[in-house]
Amino acid sequence: MDFPKEQLESLWAPWRVEYFNRERSTGEDFLAEAASTSDDAAHLVVTRRQNAFLILNKYPYASGHLMVVPYRRTAQMEDLADAEVLDLWRLSIHAQRLLREVTKAEGFNIGFNLGSAGGAGFKEHLHLHIVPRWTGDQNFMPILAGTRVIPEGLQPLYQRLVAADRNQQG
Repeated sequence: MDFPKEQLESLWAPWRVEYFNRERSTGEDFLAEAASTSDDAAHLVVTRRQNAFLILNKYPYASGHLMVVPYRRTAQMEDLADAEVLDLWRLSIHAQRLLREVTKAEGFNIGFNLGSAGGAGFKEHLHLHIVPRWTGDQNFMPILAGTRVIPEGLQPLYQRLVAADRNQQG
């Protein structure tokens, strides 16, 4: 039996070209820019810890898609210091709490895409993806219309996440 290639459609996500075509404000990678900025809102940085920070993904695969990023740029997990690993892990737990509160997430996909072959869109600065999920969130739109529905804008969601972060920190 042959694989029915003619019946498959490519995932078309034209909004992602904005990432590839955008001008970098400092010439650095967007994660390094976010790591060193004093304007967290402009870069959608939700919260910071000593060795890593939590950022809202500007090109999400689902509403509320967050990333935990070490300040230090590295592409390899084995290059991370113990304190960086601990902050990455703790922030991933914190992100889940925020997303349960703010988006009522019921589950999560969490992971690294390392290297081009591993699916990394930006392989030079590793980052941990936290993607909230809900029962039944894969509806007919991607299947029939080739469209992914992101139900909330980045800025309103960012504001709600930052407010929830402040509440959790006391």
